[in-house]
Amino acid sequence: MPKTKSPPAAAHEAYDVRALVLQGGGALGAYQAGVYQGLHEAGIALTDLAGISIGALNAAIIAGNPIEKRVERLQQFWDTICQPYTGPGSNALAESSWFQINDLARQFLGALHAGSALLVGQKGFFHPRFPPAVLAASLDPARVGHYDTRPLKETLESLCDFDRINDGGLHVSVGAVNVRTGNFTYFDNRKTRLAAEHFMASGALPPAFPAIEIDGEYYWDGGLVSNTPLAKVLQQRPERDTLVFQVDLWSARGPVPRNISEISDRVQDIRYSSRTRLITEEMRAHRKMQRLLRQVLDRVPAEQRDSDPACRQAAELACAARSNIIHLIYRDKAYEQHFRDFQFGPATMREHWAAGLQDIRDTLAHPRYLAMPNNATGFVTHDVHRDEIEEKMGSGN
Repeated sequence: MPKTKSPPAAAHEAYDVRALVLQGGGALGAYQAGVYQGLHEAGIALTDLAGISIGALNAAIIAGNPIEKRVERLQQFWDTICQPYTGPGSNALAESSWFQINDLARQFLGALHAGSALLVGQKGFFHPRFPPAVLAASLDPARVGHYDTRPLKETLESLCDFDRINDGGLHVSVGAVNVRTGNFTYFDNRKTRLAAEHFMASGALPPAFPAIEIDGEYYWDGGLVSNTPLAKVLQQRPERDTLVFQVDLWSARGPVPRNISEISDRVQDIRYSSRTRLITEEMRAHRKMQRLLRQVLDRVPAEQRDSDPACRQAAELACAARSNIIHLIYRDKAYEQHFRDFQFGPATMREHWAAGLQDIRDTLAHPRYLAMPNNATGFVTHDVHRDEIEEKMGSGN
């Protein structure tokens, strides 16, 4: 007797495109790994991956491994890069004990991890450049950075099968910025054969990390221009019914700061959230216009649509495709501070991972979230945290 599919696994198959969109955010990226684990458990079969910075690195691990190995390889990746590059490894049991004390202890532990990352780097990721780049008057652009990221190349090549990334069926795209032109670029495995350097370029955040050379050009972190690759997925041609799991590591919404430390935290959130809501609303308006144009064209006689140049041009712009954006946003904790994106450490990583896993499980517990949009715009968004807040406000709780 065939196994009955879970509601999420059955509902997602109605969409032509099922995309996982991953924002940049350094050490917070373990949250995305937890989200992917939840999608894997629910049997959500992805067709597209788009990432920037740490989101690009997570995308490489996912696309570079067979389905049954992806969660395991993500765990290996995060276990590796959450250890100091030199010196004794972190004692996970001791860290967990610290986490049970209070928020002050957690802040202290976080500061230790952030300081360690700055001083000695992270295993399999980066280490300080020696001699320091600031002591040189001029260097090869690929060496102008405080840290050397060659260990990351070794890590990616040990955990990813790049033939699978390029030929495995998943559509993969990662964003970076051309240093010379300032233009945003997507490296797309349908147009370019991707290697470790393409993913590293997406996460080459200056001045910490040096630019990555690809085909004679140098690239920096895509987050300098846009930290959220949602538009890349929704603007594909031909446009098709699309389900997007958009995983953000910075929240545009937040409290007004009451001290200097909170100002730093809030600035980071605003800067790196990349106006996610604005981009989403722009895409909603774009889709509404496309559907309206499609409806108008359907009222034009067929012979005129075929012969009139204006109608033919309008037909290229029109679209009846539907889009469902399921938004998951990491909610930082009260004890997390402005260095949380380079606060690496096993206990912190596991907490981020668990938060992502719980959020996607809570999201998929609402089967209606995956339903095909049937409204006038053909575009819907869902955010389990936002909906819960609105429900509480509506009930007066």
